[in-house]
Amino acid sequence: MTVVYEDNHIIIVNKTASEIVQGDKTGDTPLSEIVKQYLKEKYQKPGNVFIGVTHRLDRPVSGLVVFAKTSKALSRLNEMFKNSEVKKTYWAIVKDAPKEPEGELVNYLVRNEKQNKSYAYDKEVPKSKKAILNYRMIGKSENYFLLEVDLKTGRHHQIRCQLAKMGCPIKGDLKYGSARSNPDGSICLHARHISFVHPVSKEVIEVEAPVPLTNLWQGFRMI
Repeated sequence: MTVVYEDNHIIIVNKTASEIVQGDKTGDTPLSEIVKQYLKEKYQKPGNVFIGVTHRLDRPVSGLVVFAKTSKALSRLNEMFKNSEVKKTYWAIVKDAPKEPEGELVNYLVRNEKQNKSYAYDKEVPKSKKAILNYRMIGKSENYFLLEVDLKTGRHHQIRCQLAKMGCPIKGDLKYGSARSNPDGSICLHARHISFVHPVSKEVIEVEAPVPLTNLWQGFRMI
């Protein structure tokens, strides 16, 4: 991880594709603990350090993650994420070009807990949640296309599922139809930009994360 923004109440990091935000059954050290340790050492804090998880990124996804350093910031950020007051923009590499260079996708997603996978439908079905995103093609290479995605709702695997439903699975995402995996186990989805009103100071915070320095993200001609 790399710290890209920090103040008294929040810290924003650019996570690598291999890191998990919160602990899971793998037992691997989560990003929340790595951030805690970073703060403990930086400020030579005795005892426990408070870190609140405000949202998550799937393990194989890279990019921006916002953590709260105070309980006041955590409760307010939780409300902001819940009410879609945080603007999140992602970059995704796909093998096939979308039929339209830009558009809005509206689907109804059903999460299958056992498979840890979501399924997209065109109409509302039992247990489905409405999912909305906007996309536009911003770059192309010899074999792939680069999409910018603005997330309007925050559903399980939403971008992965909706792009696959459109016929554009994300490079490396075997779960949603990519032909092959990436060598590093990542999928080519990156949380590129985030903006929101600071939960305490009320200033507008805007942060952008550089894409991973791997060959997967190189060679694109921006449109």
